[in-house]
Amino acid sequence: MSKKNLYLSMLPESLIMSMLPPVEFGQYLSVGTSKRTHGQAIYFDIKDGFENEYFDLASANEQCVSHSDGQVKHSVYVSIYRVLEHIPLNMINNLYITTRDGRVLELKQGGVPDAFSAKYHLYDEITPVSPLIVSALNPPDFCNFITNKCNRMHVPKIFFADIKLPEWAEQPLEVDPEELYSPRIEHVRDCLVDLINKKKETKTVDRSHTLSNVIHWPKKGFYIGNQKSMLYFPFPSTEELKKNHHDWWRSASM
Repeated sequence: MSKKNLYLSMLPESLIMSMLPPVEFGQYLSVGTSKRTHGQAIYFDIKDGFENEYFDLASANEQCVSHSDGQVKHSVYVSIYRVLEHIPLNMINNLYITTRDGRVLELKQGGVPDAFSAKYHLYDEITPVSPLIVSALNPPDFCNFITNKCNRMHVPKIFFADIKLPEWAEQPLEVDPEELYSPRIEHVRDCLVDLINKKKETKTVDRSHTLSNVIHWPKKGFYIGNQKSMLYFPFPSTEELKKNHHDWWRSASM
């Protein structure tokens, strides 16, 4: 009998039960069974033994059975609302990122870096909200800030990535806007300047940010956390991707 797995999908946020193992599940999410659909996927596999009364896991378990021809059940949606906040961090296993043509990259948990040298950061919030943010806070402090109930705008738990900024971002006041190569980059520079001038901790770059490419080449990796703790999933360097995950790298670069 095929094992039943739980997956926490981030695009869109949902909890899914499936008889597919992690890599095959990502391929299914990305290209489907007919190969006519194409879309990126990013998801976690949930550790065995997960239970929460918020979810009707018993009903999903009854539906997640093999078809009459023996083919395994690809997906049973357990929930599509307020999923992330009801998954304890200690039940989250590995992170998987799938390109539009079904190439899957597995990222394992790593220790959160002890120090962050950058003065300013660019954060891509992915779930449950999705703005693009510049901040003077390092990832752990940003996670703590955005999940703090004392702040008027907060979420119970956040999944985000730190995105590479140009070298000039350390000294944005010294950059001539006319030397920047696109209006979007100019806007990032303006937001950094506003962050400095107004002595703010965060500044929104794009309120309605929608990921056209979930792989924005994170500076260090992906983070998921709340007020109590945070998990970190290191992202390989370009050199590592070319050497060890070449097919994924080529697909993600297109």
